[in-house]
Amino acid sequence: MENKTHTIDAANRVLGRLATEVAILLRGKNKPDFAPYKDEGDFVVIKNIEKIKITGKKLEQKIYYRHSGYPGGLKKIPMSKLFEENPGKVFIKAVMGMLPKNKLRVKQIKKLKYV
Repeated sequence: MENKTHTIDAANRVLGRLATEVAILLRGKNKPDFAPYKDEGDFVVIKNIEKIKITGKKLEQKIYYRHSGYPGGLKKIPMSKLFEENPGKVFIKAVMGMLPKNKLRVKQIKKLKYV
């Protein structure tokens, strides 16, 4: 099967619901020859990512954590600040959480682009 390119307009779409659609396309679960160990997914281009809807109080309350590996190296960034800086990173983090946690995830997330 050959890989298609899907262009999706994110204006007025809910973050989580759009992320699930994109994760399905990236994995290739919509194709008849899907196998969990193969990277048969399509390419996805997202437009108008800055106009995406974030429901509830997530924008004020959600915090992304990362750790440097050193004692006391916990870093926190609120969703509102990350969305102001780069709304595409918020979307990529949402999609990354929906992809399998293995070596295929890196290959599949590279097929996602935002404009």
